[in-house]
Amino acid sequence: MLMGYLAGVCPAFFGNAMRNRNARWITALAVLATVGWHGARAATSRAPCDDSVTQRIPPRPADAAGGRAFADALHGLSDDEREARIRRELFTGNIPQFLRRFVPIRLEVPGNGKPVGVVLCAAPDYLAIGSDEDFLLMPMRLGTALSVAAQYGFTLPTPRMVDAIYGQADVHVAPQPLPASSQMRSTAYSLQHNELIGAQRAALGASLGDLIAGDKKDLVLTNRLRTRPDRVAIYGWHTADGKPIQSLSTVHGWRYADYSHGARLISNRVFINGIPRSIFSVLQNERLARAVSSEGVIADVQGLIETLDAHASAAISAALQQLRSDLP
Repeated sequence: MLMGYLAGVCPAFFGNAMRNRNARWITALAVLATVGWHGARAATSRAPCDDSVTQRIPPRPADAAGGRAFADALHGLSDDEREARIRRELFTGNIPQFLRRFVPIRLEVPGNGKPVGVVLCAAPDYLAIGSDEDFLLMPMRLGTALSVAAQYGFTLPTPRMVDAIYGQADVHVAPQPLPASSQMRSTAYSLQHNELIGAQRAALGASLGDLIAGDKKDLVLTNRLRTRPDRVAIYGWHTADGKPIQSLSTVHGWRYADYSHGARLISNRVFINGIPRSIFSVLQNERLARAVSSEGVIADVQGLIETLDAHASAAISAALQQLRSDLP
């Protein structure tokens, strides 16, 4: 499992490591000094987040591209064409199997009243393209992430959810920022970062499906986007002390996405004291919203999502049409 995981996330690292075992162990020891391992979720029940949570995702096509091949196909494309390709792959189900096994995140409604337990069902890692053996954690625009999430019955987290996921993660990976440059939005940077993360996970002996945090900043939902629908909201990239490198920010425009961004899917179905509820109704309930949002209520969340998605959908419609015409 470990070798398959390493080969899938970082094939270049895997090849070099097999040729130079000393280098592999030196790298592993260095990585271990910067990350933490917090047990295996494999021994923990996934209930109530069973496979029905992800049943709307279609099976991965037998001829779907792996992560490396997909990255190669992005070279030379415009930003809009790149996003169109990402959408096409994710809409056809080119998603690793391990990302289809969601895990529970347990919260409680704050206050002095009767205890209320809230369970979110979250993807174990960020959205990726490819197979379990060869996948790329895929940065994308906020609109793309929201569109894909809505297609399969998911949404994106709030900052409070991101904090909870980090606090309950099985694997805490130390952030690895790359040098700031014009290449931050490039596929080459995404591939390089993917391999660095893969090396960290391999050093920890992490298994596919373990809940992992610290590897990316999150695309998030926030009330700030209601007055700034032309922006993307990002948050997270927690360090070992539990503090995020990236505070909640809407600095970048909605077209922006760089190597450090990730989209973690959250099921629209949550459980309140064991009873299934819509996450959107929870976010609009004054008491329950405090468990999942540091801002409290996020009113008309679905309307907000539709507004944000509309920007992206209109911008890349021409690119999608071109890609469809290129299909055999």
